[in-house]
Amino acid sequence: MPTHTLDHLPEGAVLHGVTAEPVDLDGRPCLRVELTDDLTFNGTWGVDFVDQPTYVELPIEFTTGRIDVALRSRLNGKGPEECRAFAGLAYRIKDGTKAFESVYLRPLNGLKVDPPGPRGQRAVQHFAYPDWPFDRLREERPGLYESAADIGPDEWIQLSVDVAADGVVVRIDDQVVLQVDQPLAEPSIGTVGLFVDIGTEAFFADLQVTPA
Repeated sequence: MPTHTLDHLPEGAVLHGVTAEPVDLDGRPCLRVELTDDLTFNGTWGVDFVDQPTYVELPIEFTTGRIDVALRSRLNGKGPEECRAFAGLAYRIKDGTKAFESVYLRPLNGLKVDPPGPRGQRAVQHFAYPDWPFDRLREERPGLYESAADIGPDEWIQLSVDVAADGVVVRIDDQVVLQVDQPLAEPSIGTVGLFVDIGTEAFFADLQVTPA
């Protein structure tokens, strides 16, 4: 499958609560994505952001297979202190914002940062909107949908997500960091998105989607 360099906003892309612009970061063409200022400053936690449909939706159909992307994220100084530079992938997006699944990273919880307490085990997150946000998963199914990772903010990270009917495998730089054997949603046809959350400035490059 061809690689989408993301040196421009692809034709047919739809922005859901985010801005997106092509930039050159350290010589690498990419898309810069963050929440709109309106959502950031006027939105409601758990309603407008935090595991909500905030992404660049791309006109790429996907059900099962593999999604690879290079991403780099850091704080943008616009969010609360709970922000962890959240950025990742959305997939099986239905009707724009009706439903989707996601794998995202929290680089400020990465082992390179040596975060306090349980944060070190919460660098990678899988969730499904609208029924299974991170806080419900953490309460009802602790430890199954998030994991540690040797990452940090403001560095390029190669994220790979293998999606099958019976689970999800997440790799960072070709190393498995999370394996989910209890799917959160039934397999269905949807689209792919570049996901960000509150307080994050994220950069995405070299997206590749390989259907099963």
